[in-house]
Amino acid sequence: MDMSQTKVTPLKVGLLAVVFAYFLFNVHSMFNLNWVGEWNRLTTNASTRFVIYITDVTGAVGIAFRLAASIIALAAVVYYFNHRAPSRERTFKILRIVVLFEGIYWLGLATTAYYGFQSFFTVISQSGLSTTSFFYDLMVLALPTAVEGIILPIVLFILAFKLSPTKPTDKAIKWSLIAGTIIILVFWLVYTSIWITILYSSPNLITGYTQNLVSFILTAFGLLALTIYAAYFATVSRNVRTLEELKLKVAATIILLLGLFFLWNYVSWLFFGVGPWNEWGQMFLGHDLDIWMLSLPLLAIPLLSINRLTKQDTEEP
Repeated sequence: MDMSQTKVTPLKVGLLAVVFAYFLFNVHSMFNLNWVGEWNRLTTNASTRFVIYITDVTGAVGIAFRLAASIIALAAVVYYFNHRAPSRERTFKILRIVVLFEGIYWLGLATTAYYGFQSFFTVISQSGLSTTSFFYDLMVLALPTAVEGIILPIVLFILAFKLSPTKPTDKAIKWSLIAGTIIILVFWLVYTSIWITILYSSPNLITGYTQNLVSFILTAFGLLALTIYAAYFATVSRNVRTLEELKLKVAATIILLLGLFFLWNYVSWLFFGVGPWNEWGQMFLGHDLDIWMLSLPLLAIPLLSINRLTKQDTEEP
């Protein structure tokens, strides 16, 4: 075996670190059972208890599939760490399963989308609803849950179908870029909705704390800009037919910026504090199942030093 293909490289280390973080956070999410019974602890209203119960159970099923995806991904990367990259057929098979299971995880949030739209239509059916209230409920109840629980799973399932060694690579690249853009859009919608809630109820929590203000700006405007940039990149790359033609540095930059967003929010909380415990801390640090993405810079930085992927990276020894 050519030892040059098995040596430790920054790219291999970064990939292993990201997948390991993905695995660890999913293990924690799967076996953190504090959610069990919270429908009884949080409310005495029977209807609300049922909603919490259904959304928690479907979410837990989704997490189980995501944990399985992380185990498969970690095993594949550990193998790659000690050998050359697996064959094209094996690589596509692994990616297809991981993407499919990830799609099932997001589909587990479809019940949240259903109840979100139910609440939204209940609110807008009330007479005298102001324009401000309409957009507030749209951005908090309807859009974020619809995109994360319905649109994103559909896109991921399409991507899984396109990930086949017998199908043209350009379709897989196209839908990978679309899926990446939708994922960033989901983060913008979900996290911005949290800040909108805070801005609506306690604006001093944003204006009174520099770290919160920075996080608010990075979320509401930074993630929006990154979403637009990712959408632009996906559009201009629509004619890319092979991985060798893909502008890897641009893709790596998007991954880096997304990872830095998560890293900033976590580190700022640890080192600076963000004032009183609020919805942002509760959701981002207490309930966010994607905070593992703070490890993305470890992968993105090595990718920035690579001009393009080569066929050698997908050949079996």
